[in-house]
Amino acid sequence: LSAMARRTDLPPQPALRAFAAAGRLQSLRDAAAELGVTPSAVSHQVKALEAWIGAPLFERGVRQVRLTATGAALSDTLNKAFDVIDTALDLA
Repeated sequence: LSAMARRTDLPPQPALRAFAAAGRLQSLRDAAAELGVTPSAVSHQVKALEAWIGAPLFERGVRQVRLTATGAALSDTLNKAFDVIDTALDLA
């Protein structure tokens, strides 16, 4: 999409950030620790993002999560985007 035609219906940034951390770390608990929130908060954010997307992003097991193919692709893209944003902010 061009800058003039960007989406205006994006999911909330906290949901994207929580999912990106959980996907990168392959752990809701570790993502929560990194973000300074509870694992339950990360889980709720991820579930909200899954509802927004309309597809599961994780396969959930007993005390573990594994990215689905959709989740892996989204996690990789979001983490790259957040790296670019972090670098831009460091340079500001």
